[in-house]
Amino acid sequence: MRALPLLSLLVGSCMMVPALAANSSPQANEWLNKLARAEQSQSYQGSFVYERNGSFSSHDIWHRVANGSVSERLLQLDGTAQEIVRVDGQVQCVSGDLVSGVSTPPSSAPRVLDPLKLMSWYDLSVAGKSRVAGRDAVIITLTPRDQHRYAFELHLDRQTALPLRSLMLNDKGQLLERFQMTRLDTTLPTEQAMRPSDACKPVEHAVAASPLPAVGGWRSDWLPPGFELVNSSVRSDVLRKTTVSSLMYDDGLTRFSVFLEPVKDDSGNDTRVQLGPTVAVSRYLNTPKGKVIVTVVGEIPLGTAERVALSMRAQDAQASQ
Repeated sequence: MRALPLLSLLVGSCMMVPALAANSSPQANEWLNKLARAEQSQSYQGSFVYERNGSFSSHDIWHRVANGSVSERLLQLDGTAQEIVRVDGQVQCVSGDLVSGVSTPPSSAPRVLDPLKLMSWYDLSVAGKSRVAGRDAVIITLTPRDQHRYAFELHLDRQTALPLRSLMLNDKGQLLERFQMTRLDTTLPTEQAMRPSDACKPVEHAVAASPLPAVGGWRSDWLPPGFELVNSSVRSDVLRKTTVSSLMYDDGLTRFSVFLEPVKDDSGNDTRVQLGPTVAVSRYLNTPKGKVIVTVVGEIPLGTAERVALSMRAQDAQASQ
């Protein structure tokens, strides 16, 4: 369940913006600042639908702001129940298919929306008005300035600035992903509503790895403009008796990860897969450390992911010190 694909990021900050890029409107900037403050001040509960690659799912959400803490509970309503509970941006428990995916995530701060940074890579504008879930909304567009990221269209509630709808679009204007509220109630959810079900399994948090470029002895010779390394780790794969290095990059709105794993033979083929906005590109590379498979996963165009994969290099001894 990739519930609320943009909401947790877009309402994760209270940062104000002192200046505007030339092609961004003051009104759009003002709305993004309202959005950035919303999570810390606005409680709500409701329902939403999520569409990706032609597949739909429906969800309930409870978002409670009390005593300086922000708690959130998400529940998928279709198929096997999948649940996730977060407190101040950190996952507390999960259920269903999510258990194997986030069993030991690193401790980290919530993602922060920085409109000033976004204006370096996106043109921000007010595109009009709409009505979603029975509420009046203003439409904000984020149009990328290069071919290395996707466009976004946000429909923000005029009363609270919370996202009522978000669309992710490719360079041809084709829909890649949709989040849309179907019901929004801005009353405070009860403590009982925030309690996870018995099926929600507590998450054991690992210590966050230091985001050093030399993690696992790897670096990138090229990155899309604006993307920076925000997390890194090295883990052991006991079954395959090897280690996997991972690096995560972020431009303030979009993230992608790079995984590097040594291989002992030439078996396997390069692959490239896209599911909605998410791509997965794997390339076999010969390096001074031997042959490795590099996999790039994230919400970036295929060509960008392939270029990142081919740019990975082994750190020399001096650079790693």
